[in-house]
Amino acid sequence: MAVRYLLVAVLAYLLGCCNGAIITSKLFLNEDVRTHGSGNAGLTNFQRSYGGWLTLVVIGVDVVKAVLACLLGRWLVGSDSAMMLGGMCVIIGHMFPVFFGFRGGKGILSGAAVAATMDWRILAIILVVFLVAVVSTRYVSLGSCLAAAVYPFGFLWRFWGDWATVAMAALVAAGAIFMHRANIARLLQGTERKLSFHSKR
Repeated sequence: MAVRYLLVAVLAYLLGCCNGAIITSKLFLNEDVRTHGSGNAGLTNFQRSYGGWLTLVVIGVDVVKAVLACLLGRWLVGSDSAMMLGGMCVIIGHMFPVFFGFRGGKGILSGAAVAATMDWRILAIILVVFLVAVVSTRYVSLGSCLAAAVYPFGFLWRFWGDWATVAMAALVAAGAIFMHRANIARLLQGTERKLSFHSKR
């Protein structure tokens, strides 16, 4: 059983390393999204830098890999904690992809996909928090951080007693907030960029 858990962790991490923004920018545009805008390999920076239908490709890659990682845990082990292990490791791979110099995204989209796979009601909670924050302030980073902050509480509600699953959800949330540390600094300084649907291309 330990070998199966290890296999879930390794395979999920490798799935996570398939970063949607980086792969899409390199494959379709012969560029690296990390050389534009904020330098982050995430959906927001991709949309701001390129926009267009390719944004949907990024979303598709990062959502599908997260769902597959969770289902991998269900298939190999068959427990909620194994599913969450797959979800946590796919997000770690997204943040620190071995294929791309360990410089990835912040894991918000993949984290939402993990929540949806574990229990759609958790996604509903964090989505409401995210949308209210973004619509009222136009700061995507603020919405992401607030959604991350409530993330483990959603899992605590739905998986009470499964402390391994709750703990991994808390680690995912902490990782997402850590990856937003530069954004948090800019929010405090009043220099963070607001949401705009205008793109350079």
